[in-house]
Amino acid sequence: MWLPYGKTEVCARIPTKNFIGSIEPVEKTGVPDPIEEIKRALNQPIGSQRLDKIVKPGAKVAIVVDDVTRPAPSKLLLPPLLEELKNANVRDEDITIIFGCGTHRAVTRKEAIELLGEEIVEGFNVISHDCHAEDNVYVGTTKKHGTKVYLNRFFVEEADVRILTGDIGLHYYAGFGGGRKSILPGISGLETIRHNHAMLLHPKAKTGNLDGNPIHEDMTEAARMAKVDFILNVVQNKKGEIVKAFAGDLEQAFYEGVKLVEEMYKVPINRKADIVLVSPGGAPADITLFQAYKAVDNALEAVKRGGVIIIAAECAEGHGNEVFYEWMVKFKSLKEIERRIKRNFILGGHKAYYLMKALQKVKIILVSSLPDYYAQNVFRLNTARAINDAVNEAFRIAGVRAKVWAMPLGNYTLPIVKAEV
Repeated sequence: MWLPYGKTEVCARIPTKNFIGSIEPVEKTGVPDPIEEIKRALNQPIGSQRLDKIVKPGAKVAIVVDDVTRPAPSKLLLPPLLEELKNANVRDEDITIIFGCGTHRAVTRKEAIELLGEEIVEGFNVISHDCHAEDNVYVGTTKKHGTKVYLNRFFVEEADVRILTGDIGLHYYAGFGGGRKSILPGISGLETIRHNHAMLLHPKAKTGNLDGNPIHEDMTEAARMAKVDFILNVVQNKKGEIVKAFAGDLEQAFYEGVKLVEEMYKVPINRKADIVLVSPGGAPADITLFQAYKAVDNALEAVKRGGVIIIAAECAEGHGNEVFYEWMVKFKSLKEIERRIKRNFILGGHKAYYLMKALQKVKIILVSSLPDYYAQNVFRLNTARAINDAVNEAFRIAGVRAKVWAMPLGNYTLPIVKAEV
């Protein structure tokens, strides 16, 4: 079984009698002309009027775009959207593009040009949201979960029309990215983000689940308070090509996109295995342990309790997050981390929580370029120099009859045991 590893591949040897098979996403080809697909979505909005009916001449428009940490193709999304606004007699100087940075740092000018193109950065007012800004505006408290919602002042007070853009994909605790996430965390204040994200301890706050997910419910309520007029989201395949675009109502267009993501990335399986051999999918998915961990989280759905997960992830840039590292050093038990999350959630700490939780269920063997000292002493993982050493070790732990699943694209694959479907 060949598994992506950094920019290359490694070959694992598994006896045929032990191997159940490979769990991979459904591959859908990208549309031949992404711009035409985006225009089609704008012309056929879901659950909403077209933009030219929503926007009045002379209106001030705010558009939220993803920052550098997300794979949304803003460079493709914006030109057709801006053209539509131009046709509705909106002047360029009345349009502000806001990077929804959440708790991340501001986007640099160089990054802005990479994300949007020089023409847009030069021709429009482009700003980065700052979650620490004193002038973030309080718009109310969510009824169901009591989150005080502070939002970007420009978006709330200056804009007449509010548009969100982004991509829809699986997400750890929000269930799915896209839609309402451009508001919370995208353009929310720090207190709002922390209160919302602390709910990741809830059993229904998990990958691929919206039903009863408190984080999703809270994000949606905050986005309604923000009075969002229109969204433009896309679903991409694993190569980053646009498969379909969705435009229109905040919730209806988002849910249509979610259906496609489920079809592509949720993979039904008929049983769990004793051993799961997983790769995040090679670079950039395995560039750091912080990024690569997502594959472990997804692999947990395919492995029996007490089983073994082997993760082949190069981690060329190390662990990838200081808070993740510090929390693994500082906290000795899951209970301590849970207390800290409730009291003062800091982004990055959630990975320490997930890793400690996973280690209570399974043994994890890491094959990477990370020094053993860090992998073993800080992150509490077993390590192996080569993939087949890891396979041999896994059979020693799980027994010679152990059954094996392989997941070559672990960051993009969510196995669902059929009985649960």
